[in-house]
Amino acid sequence: MPRVITFGEIMLRLSTPGHLRFSQARQFDATFGGGEANVAVSLANYGIDTQFVTRFPENDLAKSCIQDLHSYGVGTDFCVFGGERLGIYFLETGAVARQSKVVYDRAHSAISTIGTGMIDWDKVFAGADWFHWTGITPALSQGAADVCLEAIKAANRMGITVSCDLNYRKNLWKYGKTASDIMPALVNGCDIILGNEEDADKIFGIKPEGFDVTATGGAIDQNIFQSVGEKLMERFPRAKKVIFTIRGSINANHNTWGGVLWDGKTLYQSSRYDITHIVDRVGGGDSFMGGLIYGLLTYPNDDQKALNFAAAASCLKHTIFGDFNQVTVAEVENLMKGDGSGRVSR
Repeated sequence: MPRVITFGEIMLRLSTPGHLRFSQARQFDATFGGGEANVAVSLANYGIDTQFVTRFPENDLAKSCIQDLHSYGVGTDFCVFGGERLGIYFLETGAVARQSKVVYDRAHSAISTIGTGMIDWDKVFAGADWFHWTGITPALSQGAADVCLEAIKAANRMGITVSCDLNYRKNLWKYGKTASDIMPALVNGCDIILGNEEDADKIFGIKPEGFDVTATGGAIDQNIFQSVGEKLMERFPRAKKVIFTIRGSINANHNTWGGVLWDGKTLYQSSRYDITHIVDRVGGGDSFMGGLIYGLLTYPNDDQKALNFAAAASCLKHTIFGDFNQVTVAEVENLMKGDGSGRVSR
């Protein structure tokens, strides 16, 4: 069985019930979530041996979080402990023309004060096949960025496939460095790069010509992303595949969704899904990444099938509350075959 390692921050998620605004809420729904942990949960659901690595504070919230990860089959064997607190984020889910909002409360979190040498990456990667990180982690602090680079270099040295989700978050880069300062050295060690049109533009100044996400009305020409893939591969020659998630936003509850994969020769395009009644879109990109890693490991000679699996898996995530994509391989494959009827399974 393949073994996948992910590294990053997991947080307590406090979301307003239903579609209430922050000013209306008198209670919050408490769950856990974070980019790399979300990917790990997806992979564990698909039967992949998965380890999530982070730095936890030594308190009861961290213990609850670890128990939650274990309930999904995610390993935490290589996590380290120390620091002040678990990060928190607050979510207000939008509706129709009102967009969702996220408020971060993650300053001085345990992982933001991590430093090189705290994690024995050679031990973590022993027997591993894949390492995944996201652009969220190096945005937290210089220490987190340094440890991420430390991990990537160790994985490269040990011959492990490295993937990243560029995941640009402008509200997180607050320690004096920009994504453009830090990310190139990290992405340079990656075999698989995932992003969207904003990520490539904001970090590397690369964008599809003439593309305006606010003017698409849900209809997007996926072919325009080939040029972005070509430019990213030119800049990062180690990369073997560049993938983009493509979201057309009609309103907060109705999106179109799909993805493309560029392997240097062919642009593969997934099915496009019309998601008309979104339950929770947070974690959508992470569920795509989890599905993609599973697909590339399971169908190593069929990039089209791997991409289709990722798109279908992440389409289903939009129907599930919380950060984690709690679906099975059979459910994803059923949607891949075209069964999106939602009929009761008896």
